[in-house]
Amino acid sequence: MLIRKSAQLHYSDVTPRPIYLNRRRFLTAGSMALGALGALRAATTGSKLNAIKSPLSTSEQPTPLEAITHYNNFYEFGTDKEDPSKNAYKLRTSPWSVKIEGAVAKPQTMDLDAILKIAPLEERIYRHRCVERWSMVIPWIGFPLSALLKQVQPTSKAKYVAFESVYDSKIMLASAYAGIQFPYVEGLRMDEAMHPLTLLAAGLYGETLPNQDGAPLRLVAPWKYGFKSIKSIVKIKLVEKEPPTTWNLSAASEYGFYSNVNPERDHPRWSQTKERRIGEFRLRDTVKFNGYGDQVASLYSGMDLVRKYY
Repeated sequence: MLIRKSAQLHYSDVTPRPIYLNRRRFLTAGSMALGALGALRAATTGSKLNAIKSPLSTSEQPTPLEAITHYNNFYEFGTDKEDPSKNAYKLRTSPWSVKIEGAVAKPQTMDLDAILKIAPLEERIYRHRCVERWSMVIPWIGFPLSALLKQVQPTSKAKYVAFESVYDSKIMLASAYAGIQFPYVEGLRMDEAMHPLTLLAAGLYGETLPNQDGAPLRLVAPWKYGFKSIKSIVKIKLVEKEPPTTWNLSAASEYGFYSNVNPERDHPRWSQTKERRIGEFRLRDTVKFNGYGDQVASLYSGMDLVRKYY
């Protein structure tokens, strides 16, 4: 395992580069009407997905597709924000299967087509908050993770859900260059994983996910910092003990297991009280649980959420 000192980690690139390098482009994108998205969609290779509108969506204006697909963290394809959109085309997402094992009565390996038939697809417009203090509003297409987990019948020993991303050394960075250990792993507590807000996303803006956004299947937990929403999932394992997570392995003092969005708990190297929405130039106040407190605060009743960031 590679351990780097916090000063060497690239995840703290806190100010979105397009905001200060290309101000005009993002001003234009931020004010773009939804009717202009057809031209942006035409530039992608995604397939259309039919989805019902979800009442769980925010009413906020979604971030333009161009920004969502060209400003990404996906270290397997590069540590600069623009790298994944340039390099992730190398990833083959068909055929694709996900192995589901561990503390379950019915372990399975399911292909993507079977997974997408488990539950009706929904469009959920969620806020996305990165630990680097930038944020977006993304119209995801997916279904609750709980629907998939119920298929394998968790046992009483299932206390946590561990996730693993695809890793192919032939097309992806080595850990030594990326500064984090691969394959990328993440985890949720079982009640977090079963919560109605926790989404398995297969698309955005009505189409299948672009590779740089985690194709073909990724996790979305909207009340947590973005690094918890693991991309390109190939394995899900239900376990009894808290599983390791990639950024916690690399820098435990900075990236914890729970990592709920919390303005009261600063990152060791910067405040988390403010955020900058891509396409805007004013700072917003960070809202606890990313604005989803009414739905998820009860999961953490009695916990010290500053200390239990870890």
